[in-house]
Amino acid sequence: MLLLTEYRNSARTLPNRIVMSPMTRLRSLPDGSPTSDVADYYAQRAAAGLIVTEGIWPHSTGQSEAWVPGLQTEQHVQAWRRVTEAVHANGGRIFAQLMHGGRKGHPQARIDGSWPAGPSAVLDEDRVHLIAGGKGDPITPAALDRADIHEAVEHHARAARNAIAAGFDGVEIHGANSYFVHQFLADNTNLRTDEFGGSIENRMRLPLAVVDAVAAEIGAQRTGIRLSPGNPQFNMFEADPAPLYRALVTELDGRGLAYLHLTDNDTYSALADLRPRWHGTLIANVGENREATTAEAAESVLRSGVADLVSFGRQFISNPDLVHRIAHDLPLAPIREHLLYGRTAEGYSDYPHWEPATVASH
Repeated sequence: MLLLTEYRNSARTLPNRIVMSPMTRLRSLPDGSPTSDVADYYAQRAAAGLIVTEGIWPHSTGQSEAWVPGLQTEQHVQAWRRVTEAVHANGGRIFAQLMHGGRKGHPQARIDGSWPAGPSAVLDEDRVHLIAGGKGDPITPAALDRADIHEAVEHHARAARNAIAAGFDGVEIHGANSYFVHQFLADNTNLRTDEFGGSIENRMRLPLAVVDAVAAEIGAQRTGIRLSPGNPQFNMFEADPAPLYRALVTELDGRGLAYLHLTDNDTYSALADLRPRWHGTLIANVGENREATTAEAAESVLRSGVADLVSFGRQFISNPDLVHRIAHDLPLAPIREHLLYGRTAEGYSDYPHWEPATVASH
């Protein structure tokens, strides 16, 4: 099975082509540091060719909801170092995903109480978790001014530096699924008329600035980006994503990045369309807004040549030994959906590894 074969490029060697996709799980302390359960959770899944963490805010003004972890302070760095050390001790590789909420958020969901802000003052109808419990009613974000935008770019660079200090092997910039970078790309969230809005060239300006700032700080080979062209998740709208993403991927292609993490879409076949424009490592995600990715689906993607690696999300939640189960064609454990977002190890790091049923002797 190609999925289980080694993958090698100029920067790193992965023992298989299975990537653990970033998934929000809300296990952090009040200050935004990951809990001790987080180290257990990722260490248990270290057999993946690569782990990409849940989204981590680069600065408290980009916190998307309560209990999402951060990478802003020395306390955060120390806490994440325990996570990376645990993963490396188990033979794994781990990238930190930097996830700025932009317009997503609520003052009662942020440790600094700040008001969310995005490229334009466009309401996000999604309801986010609050610190006190429950979910808050949607609020209209502020529109970022030029100084705010440049500051947000710098926040990404500083957080990337903190990620390397914490022992991460690299950083993935979250440019997908309705978050900050995606908001500058999408039709309905970027209504700006300045140099950050309007034309394709202008819409790409912020994403490219974030990539360049992070790469300048930690090196291009330790910088990846995730994109989700045409993804309607969380009320996003892109009428014709192809021209913009073709231009963006072409621009990114010459920057020597660690990888492009690309989600496919039912109305726009991003993998098939953009693969010819990307000459580096490409991670495919084919389960976003669809059924969970299976080993068979992942193998088909690799065999088609549109990707080098495939990311799995939901299957990793309840199967810490997913690589072993795929290799031996073992059944997969179901997810306890009501425990996806919690404060403890229950439904998080307490899923067992496969154990064969004991055969009674006669």
